[in-house]
Amino acid sequence: MLSEKNFSLINLYNDINDFTYANILISLSIFFIFFFFRLKFSRLFISKIEIITKKIFGKENTLIKHLHPPVNFLPIFIGFFLSILVLDYDEKYQSLLYNLNKTFLTILIFWFVHQLVLPLALMTKSIEKILSRDLVNWMANATKILIIIIGASSVLELWGIKVGPIIAGLGLFGVAVALGAQDLFKNLISGILVLVERRFEVGNVIQVEGVVEGVVEKISFRSTTIRKFDKSLCTIPNFQFAENPVINISKISNRRINWIIGLEYGSTVDQLKKVRNDIEKYIKGNSDFSNTPSTPVIVRIDKFSDSSIDVLVRCFTKTNEYKGWVDVKDRLAIKIKEIVEKHDAGFAFPSQSLYIEKK
Repeated sequence: MLSEKNFSLINLYNDINDFTYANILISLSIFFIFFFFRLKFSRLFISKIEIITKKIFGKENTLIKHLHPPVNFLPIFIGFFLSILVLDYDEKYQSLLYNLNKTFLTILIFWFVHQLVLPLALMTKSIEKILSRDLVNWMANATKILIIIIGASSVLELWGIKVGPIIAGLGLFGVAVALGAQDLFKNLISGILVLVERRFEVGNVIQVEGVVEGVVEKISFRSTTIRKFDKSLCTIPNFQFAENPVINISKISNRRINWIIGLEYGSTVDQLKKVRNDIEKYIKGNSDFSNTPSTPVIVRIDKFSDSSIDVLVRCFTKTNEYKGWVDVKDRLAIKIKEIVEKHDAGFAFPSQSLYIEKK
């Protein structure tokens, strides 16, 4: 055993000596030049791509940002390829080095394709008209995973590793996993339906009765991430959005104000009419409110409650933003208070009268 090991070490030493010191020095110099100056090479390459994309798309785009990682690796690959050419290596190493070069080239090509999927999809305007941005992101992520799988399979094939039997084995394993992961596939299909039907998008404020209410931050394969109004982060399985009604608050055309104003029973008929008319006049004459057949202004005496005469105030704001809606409500509340005080009326509050019978 010792003699065999000594023999193999001697062969390795002799193989190394087959390369001249000059060739090794030149080879290492080429590789390290490309390695240390890779950023300058990549900047030059990126600048050329930027000029081309500006001519095609006419403006800045996200394509350049996504290309930085593979472009930074490109000089390393070129340096390795050129450094190998300088070496006068034996034929028995030719296959190994040839496969290494093909492996790096395959990784580089699939890396470029992987990085180009999302920006090219988002830059295609016709796709955005048909599909939502979230669905485009979802499909792009699925495509990127597929590219990684195909790239890994190509690299394995280069080294003589047959992918077919591996895929067959994974197929049987996948069947077993699928039987125990029915909820995963249910959430996956529900997520696709949510995106295709455009029930909501990232940034929308949604409400699922009894489940969650907040701002959508991310829609993924299995779940959706929602930032609640108390700023806590909530992750909801996608099947919840398929099985429960989803209220998309961001899609509200006009926010509604629906109040009951209780006035005292001591208010005269004249006071009730003046308060009602002035509130209605203020709302109809104010640019904060919408007054159309679909968004009517209603200010009417509603009913006689136990402790008050109720005035119904129902109207719609032009803004659908929450903060703007709150500001409009604030101004309306102050104005109603001024109108009630102006006509010497008063707001009612719950009260009870106690009668003591004398004997």
